Parts: sequence; structure tokens; C-alpha cells
Amino acid sequence: MATKKSSKKKISLAATIDQTKIGPKVTLKDIKKASAEVRDYGFRGICVNPQWVRTAKMELRDSNAKVICLIDDPIGDSVHTLRVQACKTAQEDGADELDVVASIPNIKHELWEDIYNDLSEICAIMPTKVIIGSGYLTDEEIAKVSAIVKKAGAICVKTATAKDPLEHRELKEKHFHLKIMQKAAPGLLMKASGNIKTAKDAREAIKAGADIIGTSSGPEIVGKKLKLKKK
Repeated sequence: MATKKSSKKKISLAATIDQTKIGPKVTLKDIKKASAEVRDYGFRGICVNPQWVRTAKMELRDSNAKVICLIDDPIGDSVHTLRVQACKTAQEDGADELDVVASIPNIKHELWEDIYNDLSEICAIMPTKVIIGSGYLTDEEIAKVSAIVKKAGAICVKTATAKDPLEHRELKEKHFHLKIMQKAAPGLLMKASGNIKTAKDAREAIKAGADIIGTSSGPEIVGKKLKLKKK
């Protein structure tokens, strides 16, 4: 299981960003543009829906950026066999990491063994960041599921997707969630996501403990206007 080192090496803000291009209206042009932004701004990677993994991998073939596949958004309620198959397909298509939504219904019903069994099989496939949907959960549930995520073999606990019920004005609550996650799953990477739109938002999340920032606003956060390079 991959863990973060106790002494963090200072890295650029851009290098913490998983640029996100998710949604039913995303087009091929959108994926190509987002991939170019990832490459030219030096972002950590791009997070896409399963159908765009191959395209993103092709677009980023000459870079070190990671292609991340979002699985079972928004509440992780698909049956286990379908979740596992989706993860294996993402791996075959070239994904470097998975961002998998834990089963929010199972968390709310305290089906902890089912959650562990599901995630442990998924985490064995490839490096996995687990989205716990912290905005739906109590502090106790956040702590419990974060510990299970670590035990299951994930590399990272992630707060939420873009559909998290907490709004931008409630980002301080998410910062508190990050601290709970850190305490419950020490050594794992922490990813903050959902309504992070500015450099201030990103820096405050990092100060609260985030190692990775998930956002669709990478260029705005970095604040540099680059002329994207043509391949």
C-alpha cells in the first residue's frame, strides 16, 4: 500500500491538481483541451469518466501526467460485480489510477464488512483513491470509513465529488473533514474536491491536510494564462 512520506517535499500548486473533466455533456474537444491544460500547466493528472480514459491516455502519452478514472459517481450504489468490472475496464483502457466512490448507502447503513470487501477487491486492481462523500456523513462515519479505506489498501482518501451536498461557502467544514480523515487513516494521501475554485480555496485545503486537489478550475487556480501548445 502506497503511503505519503512524513516530511513533505515542497511542490508547486499545479503539481497537486487533478484537473477534472466530468459530466454527461463532456465532448471529445473538451477532453483534448483539458488534456492540453494538464500537460502545459504541469498538473498532476486528469480525472475523466470511463468512456474518455483511452482518449486522455492518448493525449497525454508523452507526459508524466496521470489518467484517473472516476468510478460509480455520485454515491457508489452499483452492485459490486459491476464496480469491479468497471475498474478492470479502466485499467485495460490505460488508466493510471481510480477515483472510486465508496457506497454511501452502505456507509449510512453501517455495512462495514461489505464496504471493506468491495474496496479491498477494487484496490487490488490498481492504485485507488476512495471518495467517501464526506458531505453526506457524520464525523463518526467519516472516521470509520476512512479507517476502512486504509485497511482495504487504497493510496488515498478523497472527500467528495462535484455533487457533494456541501456548497462553496461550507469549505471550512470540508477542511475539518480532512483532519478527521488524516487522524483515522494516517499515512494515506488526502484529496480535497468539490467547489474548489480559486488559489485561496486550494491553498486552504492544502493547509488543512490535502495532498491532492480535485478541481475543474485548474488554470484559474494557477492563475497563469498560457498559450496551449499544439501537439
